Amino acid sequence: MSVIVPIYKVEKYIHRCIDSILNQTYTSLEIILVDDGSPDNCGKIIDKYKVKDNRIKVIHKKNGGLSDARNAGMKIASGEFIVFVDSDDWLEKNMIELMIQSNRYYRADIVQSAFFYAYENKRLIDNRYSSRKDESVLLNKKSLMFELVINEKVKNFAWGKLYKTELIKDIPFKEGVLFEDVFWAHQVMHRVNKFVIIHKPLYNYYQRNDSIVANYSSRNLDILKGLKERHLFLQQHYPELLNESYKMILKTSLIHYNLLLMSRKKESSYVHMKDIKTNIKKDLKHFKVAVREDKHLQMQLFLFSIHPYMHLFYLGIRKVLRKLNLLSQPVGLEHV
Repeated sequence: MSVIVPIYKVEKYIHRCIDSILNQTYTSLEIILVDDGSPDNCGKIIDKYKVKDNRIKVIHKKNGGLSDARNAGMKIASGEFIVFVDSDDWLEKNMIELMIQSNRYYRADIVQSAFFYAYENKRLIDNRYSSRKDESVLLNKKSLMFELVINEKVKNFAWGKLYKTELIKDIPFKEGVLFEDVFWAHQVMHRVNKFVIIHKPLYNYYQRNDSIVANYSSRNLDILKGLKERHLFLQQHYPELLNESYKMILKTSLIHYNLLLMSRKKESSYVHMKDIKTNIKKDLKHFKVAVREDKHLQMQLFLFSIHPYMHLFYLGIRKVLRKLNLLSQPVGLEHV
């Protein structure tokens, strides 16, 4: 059982992450810590861990990004299974044990657990689509790909899942992009026959206090590139999912148009805003068909196609109406 942890500038969080892996109830682990050229003390810290525990393997490499670090870890992974852990996150003590048990019981290719949105002083769980008390769910390839595209029960995140090593060993993460998981996940899921969802939250996904708007850059648009690359894959293998794919591309395009509008880097933002507007206009017929059953998204598309600011005005009005309790609040996350 191999656990791969890419590490870069997380000196503040690294002990919590590694300790949560070392203290797993399932102890037969190969723990691969990949120092991705971190400029702080992370490299020295993980070298000390290696001396203390012979289950740990350490890789020191030049900075190449998250994908490159994960790929380096996969090259030397020797376990039957692989789990990816981001270095500012941490695991519940019995996560790996429960996931392996589920794998054995269902003979699954991948096991996914629910997760906590973990803040400094609270933890939240998304219970919109399932309850943590629900029984595990087994998905076949067709239902899995649908769930992946709509991004509700199955997430694109590489972390929070247990993979058969033979399933993913020859599918490297795309390097030089953000949102690398979006480029990767559909290729993996296409090989899956059995996918299990455990509804008990076992992974802590740490939420930093960074402002999305303040730190936004054009690189964030890589997610749209990933969704469009996936769309081409679906055209070839799952044409019945194209409408759902168009919906996801549209939702993401509208979100990033608004983020670009609020971005501090106005000059470069306008170029990308124009590109998004052009791409929505180019595929307008497909988007109209895709949103026929979604009245809210249908209205957003209609107003945006007239003028993007009308779309923003519509969202602003809905926000005001919610504050006045004249419009129902969207289902949110549950405090635990």
